[in-house]
Amino acid sequence: MRISAIEPSGSLVMKRSPEIETGFFAPCFKLYWPRERFRLLDWNIDRGLKLGGILEFLESANADLILLQEVDLHARRTPQRNIAREIAQKLQMNYVFGREFQELTQGSRNSLAYHGQATLSRWPLSDPRILRFRRQSNFWKPHWFLPDVEPFQERLGGRMALVTELNLGGRKLASYNLHLESRGDDTIRCAQLGECLNDVRGFRSDTALVIAGDFNLDMSRSSAAHVMAQVGFRSTAAMNPAQTQPSRFLFERGRTIDWIFLRGPVREANFTVHSSVFASDHFPLSVIVNLT
Repeated sequence: MRISAIEPSGSLVMKRSPEIETGFFAPCFKLYWPRERFRLLDWNIDRGLKLGGILEFLESANADLILLQEVDLHARRTPQRNIAREIAQKLQMNYVFGREFQELTQGSRNSLAYHGQATLSRWPLSDPRILRFRRQSNFWKPHWFLPDVEPFQERLGGRMALVTELNLGGRKLASYNLHLESRGDDTIRCAQLGECLNDVRGFRSDTALVIAGDFNLDMSRSSAAHVMAQVGFRSTAAMNPAQTQPSRFLFERGRTIDWIFLRGPVREANFTVHSSVFASDHFPLSVIVNLT
């Protein structure tokens, strides 16, 4: 493991691979105390464009495990900030950031720009890795006939799940922080979700598992929900959720595309869609998780 930076606070930031950055900001006395109940929060934060409002809500939510999608790193639209690290520092949490795309219209020669997923925790995060889906859309790839300007949003990379493992004071939990394709039809999204479920087979059946994120798919109306149930996952929303993305246009309905699924020795309570929070183009989701 290569040390890449030491924060002014004294916390250590390390990079495990060119695509993964990790940092440790949780107070040491909180790292290893056993927990059988914790709050899980999932949110697509729309790059972190409204970082002040995002931090305000996250501080008030007091979550123990946070899964974020569309998190910027060194992009012009979020003044070259490291959004994941700033959130982790503010909340005093450990974090892992995985690069989903290099944003070709957001960086410069001296500072490349990315966005991806970030997982934050009050406890140690271990064995982070990126599950890059084999099935991808060609929509985001750069084309010679498109100018290199922001509206065309040209990118290198691909949709993925950020996989991490947590030590909850001696109890193990694995999380899949995923972002499925937003373009095309549900066929590609279901294929990407299938790759995620195939990867889950590498964990013992008694391991607590979380699959959460921006599915870009209404699971309550998709056959994918049946596939999830077949391999033991259940929705914390009981397949009857509220809209998780507000309408963008006057006569457009909001969408239900963000989900939290659990499997293994865990039970959920108090699932909430925080529809009064407008710091992103998605609403945050939270749930209380009990290790059984």
